[in-house]
Amino acid sequence: MAATNPRSEEKSGRSGETVGSDDGENKKRNPVMRFLRVLGPGLVTGAADDDPSGVATYSQAGATFGNGLLWTVPLSLPLMMAVQEICDRMALATGDSLGALIRRRFRRGVGIAIGVLIVALIAANCLNLAADLNAIGQGMQLLHAGPAWIWSIVAGIAILVTVVVGSFELIGKIFKWLCLVLLVYIGVLFATHVNWGSVASGLAGFQLQLSPAYLGLAVGVLGTTVSPYMFFWQSAQRVEELREEKRGGDEAPALDERPAREAHRRLRNGRVDVFTGMIFSVLIMFAIIASSAATLGAHHKTVSSAAEAAKALEPIAGNFASVLFALGFIGSGMLAVPVLAAAGAAGLSALMNKNWGLEEGPRKAPLFYVLLGVGMIGGTILAVVSTDPIGLLVLSAIVNGIAAGPFLIVLMLISRDKNIMGEYRNGKLAATLGWLTTVLMCIAGIYGIWFTIWGG
Repeated sequence: MAATNPRSEEKSGRSGETVGSDDGENKKRNPVMRFLRVLGPGLVTGAADDDPSGVATYSQAGATFGNGLLWTVPLSLPLMMAVQEICDRMALATGDSLGALIRRRFRRGVGIAIGVLIVALIAANCLNLAADLNAIGQGMQLLHAGPAWIWSIVAGIAILVTVVVGSFELIGKIFKWLCLVLLVYIGVLFATHVNWGSVASGLAGFQLQLSPAYLGLAVGVLGTTVSPYMFFWQSAQRVEELREEKRGGDEAPALDERPAREAHRRLRNGRVDVFTGMIFSVLIMFAIIASSAATLGAHHKTVSSAAEAAKALEPIAGNFASVLFALGFIGSGMLAVPVLAAAGAAGLSALMNKNWGLEEGPRKAPLFYVLLGVGMIGGTILAVVSTDPIGLLVLSAIVNGIAAGPFLIVLMLISRDKNIMGEYRNGKLAATLGWLTTVLMCIAGIYGIWFTIWGG
């Protein structure tokens, strides 16, 4: 049973406040600057999706099956767009993050069950960020910068200090610039000799196989592109961005608190941001699979990590391609680690009706920072002491595979709720693509768990 919107009641007295609009400022900017200014949470979420674990999965796909799994690229794009647009629209429409919306939409018993899933997600994210920190260290070692374990510790401490003492505005700018690092994978693609005819065949699905190993890796690719932490981060970062506005006080202003024209522009800009981020994400995914197929796959080299892929590239495509590959997953790891740590912390804090946010500070949001710190410190320790980073990713993938389907169901139920979303609830296209993604990820998750336990 849907709850009423408490935020509307709290803010009804402020709905008539005037707010400075940036329409005039936007008109003075050229189209390129206006476009870049719109980019934010959607771009960061898409880029963070291509973390070292994703790079390893895509590299393994290309090395093992050549271009045979490229069909997952055009399949993933509309699914990612639909799900992340729903997450973004929920945050814009309500001014609340996904965790807070779960608390508003569901009764206490269901909320507790979802809270258990979020705790499991935090644990999975901790394993994932440990593997990412391990990859950062290995990448620095490949660049002859010193031992991997030292750089894993340095990266973990640097990221933790940045998110604790830095302002959200600073962190947001760092995230946006880090996204550019992933463009090096386009360089890797053009540094290799790609068979474009085979690429086109793979994209069209003509190289599809039905072996358990092939289907298992296909599930891994889909699971990497549609991950639960992305749902929480997208809505959380959007809410933090809204909090930075002059209107609304300490709260994020919802769409129904804005003039109609401004609300429409906000919604449109959010979609541009999300769609750009998802296109960017699958473009990098395509570049890694295709370049790995042309090099590692053509020479029958198997890889199990991003660092292994970078090292294996050197004798085939040259030192330049190897260095570019290493720089890519180092940069993506620095971006993904704080996203992984903060996403679950924000979700659980909001679900428990506690303050959260990178702009709040440890004193105002103690639970959020405790959860974030535990994840970062635990992940850093695991990155140093673990001798099986791939095992960490496999375990993380299992948990994410279990959680993706249920979280998508939760997402779809909230986004269709008229009492919460009002006129911004799902339309036919969003509902169709959203439920299609939900069904597909539930099936993929079940198969992925079966394959990992019994079929591998």
